[in-house]
Amino acid sequence: MSGTLILVRHGQSEWNLKNLFTGWRNPDLTEKGVEEARAAGKLLKARGIVPDLYYTSALKRAQSTLDLMLEEMGIENVTIIRDQALNERDYGDLAGLNKDDARAKWGEEQVHIWRRSYDVAPPGGESLKDTAARTLPYYEAEILPHLKAGKTVLIAAHGNSLRAMVMDIEGLSPEEIVKREIATGEPTIYRIGAKGELAEKVAA
Repeated sequence: MSGTLILVRHGQSEWNLKNLFTGWRNPDLTEKGVEEARAAGKLLKARGIVPDLYYTSALKRAQSTLDLMLEEMGIENVTIIRDQALNERDYGDLAGLNKDDARAKWGEEQVHIWRRSYDVAPPGGESLKDTAARTLPYYEAEILPHLKAGKTVLIAAHGNSLRAMVMDIEGLSPEEIVKREIATGEPTIYRIGAKGELAEKVAA
């Protein structure tokens, strides 16, 4: 028996478009982001996927993405579990800043380290390692048991909370995961075995 896990990064947000660090700030989707979310829902519907459980973060860009996907899939009146353990990485003092302005203030190299290192956090914020430290225990306690039992689980979340799960599922090193790009609105599908192991990565 294997469960199915579908991971979807939210569609483009208003702050993605403006090139701003977002983190725990709460902008909604752009028109393009709405289209990306709908396209993800259409793709899953075309594959005949009907999840048993639905998870998202406490931030509305992920919640809106899941709502739009469900609308396209024709799924109504389901319980959606929202938890800040699935929130994006907290960018601390960088949140709300234009990425070019941040580079002008702290320097290109320092901003690159904050964005692309595994364990260096920006001022007042979280590193990817910190994000994994809150996301993975939640995944292992709340989500993985359902997958081991053969359920299908859909998670709409964020680039870095999803990176933490991908790192764990695929057994990637910190160096490998920081290079992994997770595109907006593109489902990643895994089959998870009865012992919680990766059985198969399915082409979306």
